[in-house]
Amino acid sequence: MGKRKLLIVESPAKAKTIQRYLGKDFTVKASMGHIRDLPEKEFGVDIEKDFKPKYTTIKGKQKIVKEIKEAAKKADEIYLATDPDREGEAISWHIAEILKRVKKEGIFRVRFHEITKKAIKEALEKADTIDKNKVDAQQARRILDRIVGYSISPMLSRRFKKALSAGRVQSVALRLICDREEEIRQFKPREYWTIEALFKKENKELPAKLFSVDGKKLGKFDIPDEKKANELVERAKKEQKFTVTSVERKERKRKPYPPFITSTLQQEASKKFGFPAKMTMQIAQQLYEGIDIGNERVGLITYMRTDSTRVSDEAVKEARSFIGKIFGKEYLPQKARSYETKTPKSAQDAHEAIRPTSVERTPESVKNFLTPEQYKLYDLIWRRFVASQMKDAVFNTVSATLESSGLGFKATGSTIKFPGFMTVYPISVEEKILPDIKEGEKLALKEIKGIQHFTEPPPRYTEGTLVKALEEEGVGRPSTYATIISNIIQRGYVEKEKQKLKPTELGEFINGILKKLFPKIVDIKFTANIEEELDKIEEGKKEWKELLKEFYFGEFKSLLENAQKNLKELKGEPTGKRCPECGGELLKIYGRYGSFIACSNYPECKYKENGKKEDEKTGKKCPDCGSELVIKRGRFGRFIACSNYPDCRYTESITYGKCPECGEGDIVERRSKKGRVFYGCSRYPDCKYVSNKPPEKVEEK
Repeated sequence: MGKRKLLIVESPAKAKTIQRYLGKDFTVKASMGHIRDLPEKEFGVDIEKDFKPKYTTIKGKQKIVKEIKEAAKKADEIYLATDPDREGEAISWHIAEILKRVKKEGIFRVRFHEITKKAIKEALEKADTIDKNKVDAQQARRILDRIVGYSISPMLSRRFKKALSAGRVQSVALRLICDREEEIRQFKPREYWTIEALFKKENKELPAKLFSVDGKKLGKFDIPDEKKANELVERAKKEQKFTVTSVERKERKRKPYPPFITSTLQQEASKKFGFPAKMTMQIAQQLYEGIDIGNERVGLITYMRTDSTRVSDEAVKEARSFIGKIFGKEYLPQKARSYETKTPKSAQDAHEAIRPTSVERTPESVKNFLTPEQYKLYDLIWRRFVASQMKDAVFNTVSATLESSGLGFKATGSTIKFPGFMTVYPISVEEKILPDIKEGEKLALKEIKGIQHFTEPPPRYTEGTLVKALEEEGVGRPSTYATIISNIIQRGYVEKEKQKLKPTELGEFINGILKKLFPKIVDIKFTANIEEELDKIEEGKKEWKELLKEFYFGEFKSLLENAQKNLKELKGEPTGKRCPECGGELLKIYGRYGSFIACSNYPECKYKENGKKEDEKTGKKCPDCGSELVIKRGRFGRFIACSNYPDCRYTESITYGKCPECGEGDIVERRSKKGRVFYGCSRYPDCKYVSNKPPEKVEEK
């Protein structure tokens, strides 16, 4: 009789896929993620005893732990196959700990980078031991987060509002959003003008822009106002003909993008489909763990938490063969492409880029087995990977200069000569064909005008651009981005407005307190440095306890002590207004039941007023009483109501057109129990249409 083998993974979906490949030789169990963690209702870290953590079984996981222990008793060999990253390594270590087999024979660590029959077999052949450095890095991060969260959050909650939270990395994300909002507020638009002209070439037109005056190239703000623009327009109109002084024709190449890493996948899914980062990762996890496609169940993509653009030689070879067969050899570069990983070395750098487990499994061939969201994401990943091994796109470009009496105009055009990788991964390209012109030709001016512009403030972050900013700053890691963004939205610090992240009043207030009392916690460089130190622990170059000592005793402990003293003096947020009763400064106070305006001289002066925002005006009149209609916020989202409430109780919904599913109801804004805005049919529950993305055009009844 052969050896009895137990293999433990994290999710039932992955267990189901792997069990099919391994057959009766293995029993496959799922841990359902972490089974142990620091206790929920106590600190759980003994700082005086070298930061010794206290781990307890997570609530609700007792049954799973019991099943794993019983299965382990019957097994001769145990294979721990949790996800191949720090969190997965820690889960394997905790399972080994509860089985009391960390240092015993018969327990092995297996890392599946893709869930296919071949990959599983190869991974089992390479089974080794738990990487304690990775476990230490995860443990250090977890304890750091516990120290920050359990030190600052209760302090804020006691002083201002119940259940406030100040996570270590989420506080930096909140700061980025708040800093951007402040930039937008402080922004002052600056006027500038451009001069655009049309020249006649027989029966065709040549569009061009003024780029130089009297031999000097124009800067962005060199035409500051309408007066200057009109002077240049009139000067140009006096010229009968403009001479073509140069025509330059070139070939321009555009290289394909590298295959996806975690952050770029989140960015592109946000940009193309409006997917929140959390949703993107959930769908990618499903594609990785396994999908039933006809007669087999297979993981469609490789592991989705990675910082590396590296791809295996075998995958590149398969992609090149596919490209040659389907698109022809003219689409294949002479040598296989490789991409340099630009992000810092980290826990996920050991993995490949995110790619399909087989390019032969085209999106169309599996479409019927996927949900619409799964199909969109798989199609995106597949196309990006295939395109990354194709030839450059080639453009024919032409640049022409026209001059007369010191005025220089430039015309540019571009056409696609060879689409290359864009055949598979289309990108937005505007082709502009210029009429055939030669040096020395003289063209008449047909039309010219000045166009007014104003500089615009920096845009608010979307989930995708925030992920990019966090990655560029070195804050957080791929596995944390989705959770960070989800947390600050759910806690009411940030809200989504047309897919853009906007800080709430509460979010800006908390950010202000953290910047004042805990500057290091919201310092971007300091937080990025912590990530680098965690990487050193994983690489075996630093002890985890050493990092915790440096963090806690180096500065955090003294910041905490000072904050406890200074927080009492921080009554609220200055409003810039004076109390009408005593002349004291009015403050916005955040209490347990919301915000309000009160006098800073309390308790001597008890002046108080409601601190809610003014209702947004609609510009329309109430059909019942003629008062102005305003937009209010209620328990279930925004709605239109009469400003004369409670004397007039007229209300109506804000609608976004007809429901695309039933065609009868209107799409209205709703709010979930967790406060997240979504859009659904007004005929619910008869029609259950919902969407996370708002329609572009708002129709008010």
